[in-house]
Amino acid sequence: MNVLILAAGYATRLYPLTLNKAKPLLVVGGKPIIEWLVDNLSGIPDLETIYVVTNDKFAADFRAWSQSYQKCHPEFKFKVVNDGSTSDNDKLGAIGDIDLVVTHENLSQTGLLIAAGDNLFTNSLADFVDHARNTEVTVAAYDVGDREAIKKYGNVAVDAEGIITRFEEKPKEPQGTLAAIALYYYSPAVLSLLRRYLAAGNNADQPGRFVQWLFTRKPVKTFQIKGQWLDIGSKETLENADKILASAVALDRKP
Repeated sequence: MNVLILAAGYATRLYPLTLNKAKPLLVVGGKPIIEWLVDNLSGIPDLETIYVVTNDKFAADFRAWSQSYQKCHPEFKFKVVNDGSTSDNDKLGAIGDIDLVVTHENLSQTGLLIAAGDNLFTNSLADFVDHARNTEVTVAAYDVGDREAIKKYGNVAVDAEGIITRFEEKPKEPQGTLAAIALYYYSPAVLSLLRRYLAAGNNADQPGRFVQWLFTRKPVKTFQIKGQWLDIGSKETLENADKILASAVALDRKP
């Protein structure tokens, strides 16, 4: 199984912090956001290459980070893919970037774990991967526990087997608090549908839009993430995540 980390956005809402640094490379709790994500993949068996798709502005920075990280973690193999975009105006969008990497790197024959590069988790992703490997498609779910907070995310309802029965992106009047978050496992059968989705002129930007399209065509399973999921969408949420993770690191260091 390969891994794809989505890191091609420009995070304009976080300017000036992200004017000259990609959001996944911002330091939170003592290390870059992307490093928390990759650390949570440690020990998962049979991972092949971790692809990081980014833009022309930050490609060199991600190459430098991955080379430095790999020196201390030789079990991981990285490849940075530059999508060629230079600003928010010519970006491919998250789904466009997934299709680009799958096509150019010939990844359509094996399962692919996809994660947004600004995802922060406090627990290992091993349980998610172990569950997802036996499915055609699995989407991570997290209960945000607040009907105002869910308005920023994809709101899902699931049946007794955890299969999505309803999906609404950024609902104005949410019917629940369960969010589908940007952590996915796609089998080759699902990866083959990306081109069909894009060819129909569908939204190429938000990765949840593909799931919203997909669940009406085939069963989409969910796996509820344990521990905390921290979304970095503003300076306030960035500062909050920094406090939470710095406290967690301090606790780990106590004898």
